[in-house]
Amino acid sequence: MREVAGGLVPVDSVEIQVVVDNVTDSLSSILRGVTNENEVLRRHGMKTMSGAAKCCAHHGLALAVTARTGGDARTLLFDAGPEAYTFQRNAARLGVAFADVDAVVLSHGHWDHGGGLLEAVRLVHAARAGRPFECHVNAGMFAPRANSYGDGSVVPYEELPDVDALAAAGATVVCAPEARLVGGGAYYLSGEIPRVTAYERGLPGHVRRSADGAGWEPDPWLLDERYVALHVRGKGVVVLTACSHAGVVNVLTDARSVFGDLPLHAVMGGLHLSGGQIEPIIPDTVRDLAGFGLAKIVPAHCTGWRAVHALVQRFGEAVVMPAAVGRLFAF
Repeated sequence: MREVAGGLVPVDSVEIQVVVDNVTDSLSSILRGVTNENEVLRRHGMKTMSGAAKCCAHHGLALAVTARTGGDARTLLFDAGPEAYTFQRNAARLGVAFADVDAVVLSHGHWDHGGGLLEAVRLVHAARAGRPFECHVNAGMFAPRANSYGDGSVVPYEELPDVDALAAAGATVVCAPEARLVGGGAYYLSGEIPRVTAYERGLPGHVRRSADGAGWEPDPWLLDERYVALHVRGKGVVVLTACSHAGVVNVLTDARSVFGDLPLHAVMGGLHLSGGQIEPIIPDTVRDLAGFGLAKIVPAHCTGWRAVHALVQRFGEAVVMPAAVGRLFAF
């Protein structure tokens, strides 16, 4: 993986548009380098403030990421939220330029990240008018999954569009487990994330269909999960972690390993520190995050208010800036 990461092309800057997130917050004061939803909407034509003009918050995550080097720009969609409607509605209001999308990446096989994936691929295909683009997945993402409960009940997840459906919608599908470079080398897409901490134990109660299809088996580790990273010249590595089922400390430990001497500048995404069975690891996580020297922490999606509060208490508002639907982050 280090050999792959060594080929990553440094970029001058990166902009990350939050297309879907659990939270809407267009009023709170923000840090330099962050633009609130209302201003983004004004830039893209909002003339009247109304419910119809605003973005919808929804349980899920979708990011439109644009890396710039000189006059060159490379755009990547990282996840597509929980459903087609929310993704398309918000993307239209935020001015997402689908014609410029070089690649679509799915972080892992959950409905709240891939429910809008087929719509995203269709929108990119239509906007690019025949110019090819890639959709990156791995085979582990397509297993039927569910939540199990203490009373013995199981609630299945909506299944994701498979490789054939994504290809029929217009994408060149890359279905492989290994780490690779994406978007002309501007983005590093990880391989399987090593689980090395003692306290990050995945998603309790998460199950997948057994091989014989007759029942369910424990699947807390979600080994299909991947992260994306960029090297911003003069700052360091920006890590995008959509849900951190592997544990955000495990994610950053792997990034530090594969990028060697490059400093880790920022982490952004769902940190999955919410829920009664996971919240007890918040203190350990916050303690160990301090060891990475991050200049920015951008919690989103499934992080949870208790973890956001703990992060702000430890690192301060100059470092921690929560995401919200419509916000634009520049690094």
